Amino acid sequence: MFDRSRRRLLTRRRKPDLQRMPWVVEEEIFTDTCTRCNKCINACETHIIAKGDGGFPSVDFQRGECTFCYRCAEACPEPLFQPQSEQPWPLVAQVNEGCLAHQNIECRSCGDACEVMAIRFKLQLGGVARPELDPSVCTGCGGCVSVCPASAIIMVNHDNEEN
Repeated sequence: MFDRSRRRLLTRRRKPDLQRMPWVVEEEIFTDTCTRCNKCINACETHIIAKGDGGFPSVDFQRGECTFCYRCAEACPEPLFQPQSEQPWPLVAQVNEGCLAHQNIECRSCGDACEVMAIRFKLQLGGVARPELDPSVCTGCGGCVSVCPASAIIMVNHDNEEN
């Protein structure tokens, strides 16, 4: 048997690379309290919640988008989620240099998938239109991630980007 507190001693300083569910509490509280019962995984209507590191649930935007249905929170027997009236998370999409438009290949998959129209396309002189994201409109649903044929979109913490 291992001592969880000792294991965390080495991992506390590092921010996790994986994304937790919307409205979830701070990472340290989450990993200390989550029983890994998988009820949130089973409740997810879009099946984007999967077992991550250590068996803890995490969101995989390659599987689809979050609809912010709050079912993961309602299914959880532990007090791990904030009220639905709070902001779900500070995530926004970020299009990187691997985007096909950066190689002058026309693609608008991300814009077509964005229901709130946070991704617009700016025409380039002598090239194809490039996606531009309006972070004030982006909900962080991740709908653009799985449809990108170049896997050029990631979700980033908008709070960290502003600093």
